[in-house]
Amino acid sequence: MIVHFLKEFNAGFLKEFKEFISRGHVVDLAIGVIIGSALSKVVNSLVNDIVMPPIGLLLRGINFQNLFLSLDGHHYGTLGEAQRAGAATINYGSFITVTIEFLIITFCVFMVIKTINTLQRTNTISFAAPLTKTDALLTEIRDELRKEQQAQ
Repeated sequence: MIVHFLKEFNAGFLKEFKEFISRGHVVDLAIGVIIGSALSKVVNSLVNDIVMPPIGLLLRGINFQNLFLSLDGHHYGTLGEAQRAGAATINYGSFITVTIEFLIITFCVFMVIKTINTLQRTNTISFAAPLTKTDALLTEIRDELRKEQQAQ
């Protein structure tokens, strides 16, 4: 009895899962996740290798990765030293870096959505040629005939 129930449950579950996974939205989501992870790597490199070094230089050589607060009361020269000593730390420099990465990613997503919306709007705009005098006259005659038919 239990074995029969499990066989039917598995068959139904697998069928339902197959239907779910074969929908187009799931595939679109998977592609979005893959592209998002690749974009995340690019943005990480942009922030860590391009954006943060000049900012650190402007702030007198500050390395944002070494901005931290040691909670054990001792002073450590770098975050690595504090971690090797097993000290609990608040890594606010890493937080600043991740916040900048977030802002860049959200800006990129915003620009993609803005471009898509612009393309959709331009596709819905009608580029009909202006009416000639003959077309305008025929339109006016048509409208008058409709009015007469509706009045009868």
